[in-house]
Amino acid sequence: MKYTTLPNSNIKISSICLGTMTFGNQNTESEAHVQLDYAVERGINFIDTAEMYPIGGNSAIFGSTERYIGTWLRKIGATEREKLVIATKIAGPNRGMEYIRQPLDFSKKSIHEAVELSLKNLQTDYIDLYQLHWPERIMNMFGQRGLNTLDANWKDNIFEVLTIFDGLIKKGKIKHIGVSNENPFGVMRFLSESEKHGLPRIATIQNPFSLLNRLFEVGLSELCMRENVGLLAYSPLGFGVLSGKYLEAQKPEYRMVRFPHFTRYTNENATKASRLYKELAHSHGLTLVQMAEAFVAQQSFVTATIIGATSLAQLQENINAFDVILSKELITEINKIQELHPNPAP
Repeated sequence: MKYTTLPNSNIKISSICLGTMTFGNQNTESEAHVQLDYAVERGINFIDTAEMYPIGGNSAIFGSTERYIGTWLRKIGATEREKLVIATKIAGPNRGMEYIRQPLDFSKKSIHEAVELSLKNLQTDYIDLYQLHWPERIMNMFGQRGLNTLDANWKDNIFEVLTIFDGLIKKGKIKHIGVSNENPFGVMRFLSESEKHGLPRIATIQNPFSLLNRLFEVGLSELCMRENVGLLAYSPLGFGVLSGKYLEAQKPEYRMVRFPHFTRYTNENATKASRLYKELAHSHGLTLVQMAEAFVAQQSFVTATIIGATSLAQLQENINAFDVILSKELITEINKIQELHPNPAP
């Protein structure tokens, strides 16, 4: 396992982060514990979750992902927990998840309620990395293209949000902060306010990055490298599309069948690109999983890659893929496909 440090800290993190959004819906508690045990055995010490998980959630299963991790943390004990880096997120507005709390915002009341509930669910005294799951303002994300009209109702409250986080850090509730599904404007506002007022600095940004979505390369990559904000790349397999198994005529039961409203990776161009990537990988003696995850891991702006699985076999395959190093020649061929089908799953 390769390790790096969380930006602007001395916290060691594995370059592979275990994503857990299937725990509580697609995975039972016992299956979740097996995955967590195996990940730690393989050297992973970085675990990412969110208050809104599991994916495809509702009021009945809301928070079960954090609770499953919490029972596992209790099982392994405080000494082993100290060796781990646990990340979670607060849900913002605009996602139809009003059952989480009212209102869904980043007010002091909401952030404090969210942190306390996550601490309770996770059965831990502190959160190593606390992230805003998506911005309060309406902006392009989750499959949207083109210019989105500026959100006239959003009031810039980033100074207030950082002040709230500063208080939580001083109380020992959280250690570091990050953003997710952000754009360059949002990142720069957080950096500017933290520098101007001596407030906590965002360490990470958790955005999608894969062969099907390389939008991070434009704008955000330079910004984050120059400002030392680490990318936690999620969906390196595009919700499983880049496993290649859904390209067959007989498609297995899978996430997009169970959750048809997640259409980001199911459009025609994404399918065409995936087929070309699969052919390219096979021509180089690789599986599509190996090529897709190795490509993400080799990017200089990626601090850690978030992987997830619904079975132990999938998890093992995902972890093993990070041992692969892609040649310059193969990267060139990958870029040719990107030119043919640029970012088909924005």
